[in-house]
Amino acid sequence: MTVVGPFGLSVRDQALEADVQAGMTAVEAGLLEATKSEVSFITDAAQHLVKAGGKRFRPLLVMLAAQFGDPDAPGIVPSGVVVELTHLATLYHDDVMDEADVRRGVPSANARWDNSVAVLTGDFLFARASHILADLGPEAVRVQAEAFERLVTGQIMETAGPRDGRDPVDHYLDVIGGKTGSLIAVAGRFGAMMSGADERVIDVLTQYGERLGVAFQLADDVLDIASDSHESGKTPGTDLREGIPTLPVLLLRDRARRESRPEDLALVALLDSDLSDDARHAEALAAMRAHPALEQARRETVRYAEEARAALTPLRECPAKAALTELCDAVVHRAG
Repeated sequence: MTVVGPFGLSVRDQALEADVQAGMTAVEAGLLEATKSEVSFITDAAQHLVKAGGKRFRPLLVMLAAQFGDPDAPGIVPSGVVVELTHLATLYHDDVMDEADVRRGVPSANARWDNSVAVLTGDFLFARASHILADLGPEAVRVQAEAFERLVTGQIMETAGPRDGRDPVDHYLDVIGGKTGSLIAVAGRFGAMMSGADERVIDVLTQYGERLGVAFQLADDVLDIASDSHESGKTPGTDLREGIPTLPVLLLRDRARRESRPEDLALVALLDSDLSDDARHAEALAAMRAHPALEQARRETVRYAEEARAALTPLRECPAKAALTELCDAVVHRAG
């Protein structure tokens, strides 16, 4: 039994393990090839986050979904490269928007160079992903375009905030469905589609990816507060310090608004203060770790992971289905 992919996922079937490992190795080589440029500076910037590592969660899902058709079909590895390149491109842009200093345990591109380089490098990665995508056919282009529209819409919705009268928690779940769920859904869709699986299987794996993607982001929200060493390489409490709304904070604010408990109102006031001060930030982080909102966010993570698991029910029993089920467990485990 070998550990494969993110969170120590264990693949308990030798044939599946070999297929997944070979696919992931090919994706890694494809990422390095796709990020090369005749301009050495562009290569350095484009490979900055590739070489920093990462979970490669999306390509892993492509490889597992491909097991429901022909896992050796020629479009599978390129589609894994496309989804990971797209994800990496969004990270370059996100770090500029969030003014992040660290990504995957290394200086972010905007910190190492500047915002302009980071934004343009993200654009370069989008262009390279589009170039590969063009060879996968018009249906693949359409699927990616629709997902990218949802991704950008989610980002804009997050920036704009909820409209008057909209529940901020519902708004946030819609945001992460677009920002995170859409691309992970594409990973499941591409793996099944490129392998020649039937439409029913493609739909199942798309729905699975969507729900798992939301659970994945909610687990990250919990980890930003609960973890001493953030799996993404970011400093714990980064979102808290930057005032980025995450589910535990939104749940706290909702409870404070509805119940007006003095301790909740005091914590909201602390979160609204200047958390660039290390002592105040540490106080806020400790208070959030002890607050019931964190456990409530964990329960929401479990709920979405269970919905992802339930979506798999129509699929035939096989090692790939068992591995996809284990991914649900792994996401929940990350959230504690």
